Amino acid sequence: MTSSVVLFFELHQPLRLKRLSYYSPSNLPQDFDSALDSQGNSEILSRVVSKTYRTATRILYEALDKVSDFKVTMSISGVLLERLRAEHPDVVDLMRKMVERGSLELAVQTYYHSLAWFVDRGEFMEQVKAQVELVKETFGVNPSIAENTEFIYNNDIGCALCNMGFKGVITEGVDGLLGWRSPNYVYRNPLCDVKVLLRNYRLSDDIGFRFSNRQWVGYPLTADKYASWVAASPGDLVVVALDYETFGEHHWPESGIHEFLRWLPIELSRKGVKFLKASEALNLEAKDYFDVPPWSTISWADERDLSAWLGNGMQRKAFDTLRRYYYFAKALGGDYLRAWRIMSISDHFYYMATKPGGEGEVHAYFSYLGDPYDSFLTYSYALELLGLKLKEGLRRSPCALLRVKLPGDLCFNFRDKAGNVIGTACSVGELLQAEQSLPKEVVNAAETNYYINKWLQDLFGLDAERARHLMSACT
Repeated sequence: MTSSVVLFFELHQPLRLKRLSYYSPSNLPQDFDSALDSQGNSEILSRVVSKTYRTATRILYEALDKVSDFKVTMSISGVLLERLRAEHPDVVDLMRKMVERGSLELAVQTYYHSLAWFVDRGEFMEQVKAQVELVKETFGVNPSIAENTEFIYNNDIGCALCNMGFKGVITEGVDGLLGWRSPNYVYRNPLCDVKVLLRNYRLSDDIGFRFSNRQWVGYPLTADKYASWVAASPGDLVVVALDYETFGEHHWPESGIHEFLRWLPIELSRKGVKFLKASEALNLEAKDYFDVPPWSTISWADERDLSAWLGNGMQRKAFDTLRRYYYFAKALGGDYLRAWRIMSISDHFYYMATKPGGEGEVHAYFSYLGDPYDSFLTYSYALELLGLKLKEGLRRSPCALLRVKLPGDLCFNFRDKAGNVIGTACSVGELLQAEQSLPKEVVNAAETNYYINKWLQDLFGLDAERARHLMSACT
């Protein structure tokens, strides 16, 4: 029987785009900033604050006077936290009081709740660092535990977070990787010294997805019944991880979800279950390794893989374009990089999923854009506006092109007559250096010059002559 529970709540609201199908060709948004649905974002946030963030947090705060050891862990995306601070500071103040009383722990994630890991690891680390700084500034604490967006995880992600100083990572307890083992124990990454906490998805989904389902055998779900399930679960601890919007937004107040939340701490305590912050659970002994190689990357969505965001051609096409834009946004920095980061928010890709059955229904529920094809068109148009914004930025600051360093798969490879790679250029500067150092019969070959100019034009908007002029003018 379990003796401990970790209650982990995920808080995130995306920065949504204006739905393209609502506009005629004559009044389409003309720049990237106007493609953001500022009014809609504020209206949705106000609704979610009223139904969930404010109400549920008050319920949790009141529980502190009823259950002496009550504790929870929250992970709040940076884009949401900055908006809560600006538009609904009372919610942040209430959370801060819980932190001061030692009952609320803040975990961290990517600031933009993004797919940054699959674009650039440096960008992933920058977003996590920015999230840490925002949490420190807002709550005065230094987080020691982290998650990646949507619990996306593999061994390399765990070790990257370990190298940043985090002692533990939270992810999904996937049956196929656990085999006969239970998620109700602490595990360890096989490649580095970081502990891994695993979400018990069955007990979590009993609340998250099944609470309002009148056809479910467990309906109605009372706090007493649920607490008995947790207490009867074998293992050292149960990690119950949910979207915080579960409490009032996904399940409306009329469903009884707020009363369930109000009584849950009391009933768990009555059953002898001890509350742990996620970081406190790391004090438990790790029972085994949880091995997730990169080719088996997991998440907490759909089939517990990446298909919720990158499972179809539309998603992959949009993501490939976004990835190519990153290196130019990074070189420009400032508002250009923030615009790119807004487009990296995972929700944009989630809306494009074309899943059948129950999974498709979940995607449709979360999407405000209608069908996935409308979502793809909306995102593609905003992506085009982002491209124009970057192009204008590079026109104003052309020397920024020299700071662009592309990843290996986008680099130019010089080849000899036998087809062997004898040199690689991942930037304009490296290309010009290679032209000076490589054999002239390779560099001056007509075929090589054709592909050099095509590479420069496709990726940098330059030809060889303009590239040489730029290098001369900027160095």
